[in-house]
Amino acid sequence: MGKLFLLPNTLGETEISGVIPSEVATRIRSLKVFASENPKNTRRYLKKIDKDLPLDELTFIELNEHSGRQDIEACLAYLEKNDVGIISEAGCPGIADPGAELVALAHRHRYPVVPLVGPSSILLALIASGFNGQNFSFNGYLPVKSQERNRVLKNYERQSAAEKRTQIFIETPYRNLKLFEEMLQVLNPNTLLSIACDITTENEYIKTMSIREWKTQQPDIHKRPAIFSFYAG
Repeated sequence: MGKLFLLPNTLGETEISGVIPSEVATRIRSLKVFASENPKNTRRYLKKIDKDLPLDELTFIELNEHSGRQDIEACLAYLEKNDVGIISEAGCPGIADPGAELVALAHRHRYPVVPLVGPSSILLALIASGFNGQNFSFNGYLPVKSQERNRVLKNYERQSAAEKRTQIFIETPYRNLKLFEEMLQVLNPNTLLSIACDITTENEYIKTMSIREWKTQQPDIHKRPAIFSFYAG
């Protein structure tokens, strides 16, 4: 019986050293089967870990938002005889990532699941925000339609104020500025908003201010991976 290893990835084009623990590199060298959203990107990442890895001898399983139940269950055949590693496109697998379904399947079939330490954009954004780290929610993506998104934003704001809860969410990078502009219109001027962009890279940008203060400037976040957090507590 194999184990399912959850392998962290970098959050952007950064050096492996200092970001990915040496224990992760050691584990990667021992694995022969990898599941990921984009095998091509996974191969590139593995080469950064160790340029001498024999990629042609490894098995790559593609699991993404288009994968059906049968595609995911097919991974069980590999777990019967091998350890398998899941690698996300960025950060830790299983969070806003299709790998979570394979993890759930492994638990149902009693395969051991082993998470390994690495960068999580969500946690890094939270600890850098200055907001409540004891009561917080990661809400994933907001609705695309403006009317519904604005309603959800107001609901999250009311919840944050009532429960002293930090609200965390993400957006498709090309819609960052539209979301930012809508938050300026919808949220209370005293609500604090934190934007963490390109975390751990040379272009890292992290700033927390009130909505009132954000109205005096526009951050350079267009088409850049960002984590948004606000606190109305």
